[in-house]
Amino acid sequence: MMPTPERQSSTRLWSRVLAVFVSIVLLIGASTEFYQIGWGTGVLVGQFAPTWFGAFLAFVVFCAACLATLIVLLWQPQKLEPIISFLTVFRNRLGIARWLMVILVLFIPVLVLQYTFWGLVLHGLYLRIMLVVWVILLAGWLFSTRRFMDWTALMTSVVLTMGIITLFAPLVRVTAYPFSLGWSEGNRLWDYSVLFGRDVYNFPADRPIPVFLDTSRQFVGGIPFLIPGVTIAQVRLWLALVDIVPYLILGWVSFRLTKTNRMMWLLAGVWAFTFVRQGPIHAPLLICAIVVVLAWNRPLWLAAPLIFAAGYFAESSRFTWLFAPAMWSVMLEFASASELNKMVWRRAFTVGITGVLGGYVAPFFLPSLITWAQSLDQSAGTGVTLSSVQNSLSSQPLIWSRLLPNSTYGPGILLGLTLAVVPLMVVLIHLAAMNRWRLNGWQKASLILPLLAFLVVGLIVSVKIGGGGDLHNLDMFIIGLLFAAAIAWRQGADEWLRDRPAMSVPVAVLMLLCLALPVLRPLSEMRPIVVTKDPKLVATLADITPIDPLPDPLPDTLPSDEDTQRALNKVTSAVEASMAAGEVLFMDQRQLLTFGYIKNVPLVPDYDKKLLIDKAMADDAAYFAGFYSDLAAHRFALIVTSPLNRRLDQEAGNFGEENNAWVKWVTTPLLCYYQPLDTLKKVDVQLLVPRTDAADCSTVLPK
Repeated sequence: MMPTPERQSSTRLWSRVLAVFVSIVLLIGASTEFYQIGWGTGVLVGQFAPTWFGAFLAFVVFCAACLATLIVLLWQPQKLEPIISFLTVFRNRLGIARWLMVILVLFIPVLVLQYTFWGLVLHGLYLRIMLVVWVILLAGWLFSTRRFMDWTALMTSVVLTMGIITLFAPLVRVTAYPFSLGWSEGNRLWDYSVLFGRDVYNFPADRPIPVFLDTSRQFVGGIPFLIPGVTIAQVRLWLALVDIVPYLILGWVSFRLTKTNRMMWLLAGVWAFTFVRQGPIHAPLLICAIVVVLAWNRPLWLAAPLIFAAGYFAESSRFTWLFAPAMWSVMLEFASASELNKMVWRRAFTVGITGVLGGYVAPFFLPSLITWAQSLDQSAGTGVTLSSVQNSLSSQPLIWSRLLPNSTYGPGILLGLTLAVVPLMVVLIHLAAMNRWRLNGWQKASLILPLLAFLVVGLIVSVKIGGGGDLHNLDMFIIGLLFAAAIAWRQGADEWLRDRPAMSVPVAVLMLLCLALPVLRPLSEMRPIVVTKDPKLVATLADITPIDPLPDPLPDTLPSDEDTQRALNKVTSAVEASMAAGEVLFMDQRQLLTFGYIKNVPLVPDYDKKLLIDKAMADDAAYFAGFYSDLAAHRFALIVTSPLNRRLDQEAGNFGEENNAWVKWVTTPLLCYYQPLDTLKKVDVQLLVPRTDAADCSTVLPK
C-alpha cells in the first residue's frame, strides 16, 4: 500500500529536521575538537597562537556556512539553483581532470590520517567524520553525470571511500621495524615461520617445534617462508594482503555478476569487504566461506566434496567453526530457491550432511576409528574430541560485562554489533516485507535459525576471558548475514538499489548507513606509525601529555631508526654474553631469530607468551609447575620478554582480567626468580637474568 501524500509530507519534514539536528551535532563536535587542537599553541586570547586562533575562527565560520547551506537546500532549494547549475556545468567540462580529481579526493582520508602527522592531531571522531563526509560529497558530485548529485553516484562515492579506508588500514603495519608491533605480533610471525621455515632455527631436525597455533592458520601465514631469505617487511606485506584479498574475493563471488550489473557487482564486492572486515575475521574461515559460495548451485558431484573439504578445514582451524560450512551451504541452497521442490530439499540435505561429515565426523571420529583399528588394546582417540571441546569452553571464565560498554572494547559487544549489522538487517527485513525479496516460511527459518545459532555461539565466545576486544568472534554470524544479503541481491535487490524513487527517505538514509557504518572503527583508529614532524609541535596539537618530558617515541608510533638499532645491539650483546652461561629464552620477540637479526642462538620453543597467557587465563596450575621448576633451577641465563609490572587492575580496565591473570601466574613468580638486566622502553623489551640474592618464592607462587 502506497503511503498517503500527508504521510509522505510528514516523513519528509521529520527527515529534514533530523538531518539538520545530526549536522548541528557533527559541526559542534568538530568545532570543539578543532578548539582543543589550537588551544595551547600560544598566548593570544587565552592560549592560542595567532595563526591557530584565526584558523579556529575560519573553521567556525565554515561550519556555520555549511549548516546554513543545508537548511536552504532542504527548505528552499530554488535559491541555490544558480549555484547548482554552475557547478554542474563546470563539472561536466572538466574532462579527464575530473577523474584525476576523483582519485585524489577518494584518497584524501588515507593520505592525511595514515601517512602524515595530522593523523595524530586529528584524533577526534567528529573531525574525521566531517572529513569523510566532505570527501563523499565531493566524489559523489564528480561521479554524477546529468544532475548535480545522482543517487547511484552518491552510493558509489560512499562505497569507494569506505573501501579505500578499510583497504589501506592494514597496510600501515608493513614496515621493516624488527621488534614486535603489538603484544603478540612478533611471536605470531614466529608461529607462521615454523611450518615452512623451521630450517632457519638452531634446533634438532628430528624434534617437532610446538606452536600455539592451528595448522591452517600456520599454512596461510607461513606461505612467504617458502621463499628463502624472506624479510620481515615482506611477511608483514603478505599478512596485510591476507587481511584484504580474501575479503574482496568473498564479496565478489557472493554477489552474482551479469552483463548489465558489472559496476554494481564491483561495488557490492567492495561493500562486502568493508562489512565483513568489521570482525575482523581470520583468513581460514574466509577461505571456507569462499569455498561454500563456489559450491553454491554447482552440480552435486562438485559441491559435495567442496563442502566436505570446507567443513574439515574449518574444524582444523578452530573447533567453534566446525558446523559453519554445513549451515551456510544449507542457507544458500534453501533460501535462494525459487520454489521448494524435492530436488531443492534433497540438494540442501546432501550439502548439509557432507558439511557435517567434513567438520564433525571426520575430525572427531575418524582419528579414533583409525587408532582403534590399528591397536584394539590401546585407548582410541587423538586430536580434538567432544570432551576436549567442552573442557575448552568451560576452562576459562566468562566476563559478561564485556557485552556492555567497557574499557576493553569501548562500545561493548552488543552496541558494537548493533552498529555493525542492524542497518543491513533492517534493509533485508524491509525488502522481505515489501515483497521485493520473496521468502516462504521454510526459507525464512533456514536463514533465521542458523543466524541465531551463530549469534549465540559468537556472544558466548566473545565474553570468554581473552576475548571481547572486537567483533571477531561473531565471524560466523557476520558472514551468514553477508550470505543473506547475497541471496537478496540475486533475487532482485540489485535493481532496487539503483531505483532511488522506490525508496522512502528513511530507507535511503538507512541504506547509506548500511554502506558507511562499517568503516567507523578503521576510521577512528587510522593514524601514522612514523612521524618526522617536530615531536613537540605534534604533541601540543594532539594534546599528548606530558610535554616535558615528552614521550619518546610518541604514543602509537615507532622509535627512530637510531634508537631501534641501539636497542637491537643491546639485545644482541646480552644474548651473546649469556649463551655461554646457559639457555636463552625468548618469551617474546621470537621474530628476531626468525629473520636473522640475532643469529646462532639455540631455539627454546617452550614458554611462548601466548601459551603462557592462555594457561594463566585457565588457571592451569599443572602446566605452570614445570615453568616454576625451570625458573627455580635458573635454567635460563637470559629471558627476553616485554616489560613486566606487578600492577593489578582493581577495576575493569583494558583487558584488566587478563592482566591480573598474567601478573598472578607469570609476572610475580618470574620476578621472584629473575631480575631485570635492562629495560628498553622505546622498543618494549625487557631482559631478565637470574637473581643473585636467593629468595623463597614458594610464598608467591599461585596455589
